[in-house]
Amino acid sequence: MITEWTTKLRYLPYENWPAEQIADIKKNIANSHWRLGYHIQPSTGLMNDPNGFSYFNNQWHLFYQSFPYGPVHGLKNWTHLTSNDLVNWQDHGPILLPGDAQDSHGAYSGSGIVVDDKLFLMYTGNVRDKDWVRHPKQDGAWLDKNNQLQKIATPLIDQVKPGFTDHFRDPQIIEHDGQYYCLIGARKKDDTGHVLVYQAPKVTGPWSYKAELKFTDEPMGYMIECPNLVFIDNKPVLIFCPQGISQDVLKHQNIYPNAYVVGEGFDWDKFEFINPSTIKNLDEGFDIYATQAFNAPDGRVLSISWIGLPDTTYPSDVEGWAHCYSLVKELKLIGGRLYQQPVVENNQLVEATIDSKEIAPQTKISATISGLEGTIVITTEEDEEIKIIIDAPNGKILVDRTKAGIPFATDFGTTRGFEMAGEINQVDLYLDNTVFELYVNNGELVFTGRIFPKGKKFFAESDLPIAKQRLKKIY
Repeated sequence: MITEWTTKLRYLPYENWPAEQIADIKKNIANSHWRLGYHIQPSTGLMNDPNGFSYFNNQWHLFYQSFPYGPVHGLKNWTHLTSNDLVNWQDHGPILLPGDAQDSHGAYSGSGIVVDDKLFLMYTGNVRDKDWVRHPKQDGAWLDKNNQLQKIATPLIDQVKPGFTDHFRDPQIIEHDGQYYCLIGARKKDDTGHVLVYQAPKVTGPWSYKAELKFTDEPMGYMIECPNLVFIDNKPVLIFCPQGISQDVLKHQNIYPNAYVVGEGFDWDKFEFINPSTIKNLDEGFDIYATQAFNAPDGRVLSISWIGLPDTTYPSDVEGWAHCYSLVKELKLIGGRLYQQPVVENNQLVEATIDSKEIAPQTKISATISGLEGTIVITTEEDEEIKIIIDAPNGKILVDRTKAGIPFATDFGTTRGFEMAGEINQVDLYLDNTVFELYVNNGELVFTGRIFPKGKKFFAESDLPIAKQRLKKIY
């Protein structure tokens, strides 16, 4: 296994890698007890941002940014996934490959939109010159009904807007009243984060700058990544990642937060939120970032998140793979707050009720706890534990992974807590071996995190009334 990742290795063309590199990683993965049962995970190497989430040709499509040769950021491709039900995903392998003039050093994040009988993909092409100066390009590609991809050789947006740096990426493409718009995360030369909006009559262009998205008067740190604008009950919701945002603007505990803002309305001419809310955390847990959401044709607003963080080392790195995705969630607005709920299709994962203290690595634990105080503890045979401490009447909850296995990201703490405005009445915990998703009050609050226990057996105990269900292992 490679332990010293030089720039040359990270950007080595795919055809120059020996076949043994992938084979060695697969051997490690075959012996790993940290792999997941029903969360999307990489076949090898790094899984980064979710991209191109869409519904096309009677299937759900998703792409993951991938560096298949190791658990590091290198020469990235888009790897293609399809599903009939948002739960069982088929991995078709890398499809959007880097190496052409417009994406010579990587296919970075982007989105997808259906146009006639094809899926159009818009993404950032990472281009470096001989002096290693970055020249980001916003590129396009077409996917047909046979899952054949054709890249567009000429960049759709070739230059960074004057006054901005080379941190100019992650286009989200949307359509309104016959016009196409793309939102791009950007860093200004004064080190402030912004979302820039471009407009075109067709997805292939010509694209021209329209405006800066106006959604807050607060400073948004030094860079905004992964902007996603969706509409729930006709209200705009922006999901984004403000790097370097002040704690005075958004209290957060992770290295970088994934945030959202809701407006009462939207001005399409000015690209401006009407009466925007304060900025809130999308997830109060440990490991959520780069969430991608879209307005699906069935009327739902769906999202999926990267369970991983930039600039963070994870224990599975030593096995040659890193990260995974959340369950697909449906987004709703209730009382002005964003609710996230696992899509109803996840109900098919339930296999059986568990009556014993020992639980499966893939287990759902539910508790109706109105008026109660108590703790849910998941342990292993190695005396590891993750604790969920709940004071339901006062709306307080604390998730503690201090003793949950091999420590990581400890500079940012090993507990996460939140005090809600009202009472807690329901919690649902989805455990999948080394990842957990905790949904409070049917998704009013979500805590997501990774754990890397040495133990292989799990046990659940609580002084609260809990119900346990074994879930399918589909991967």
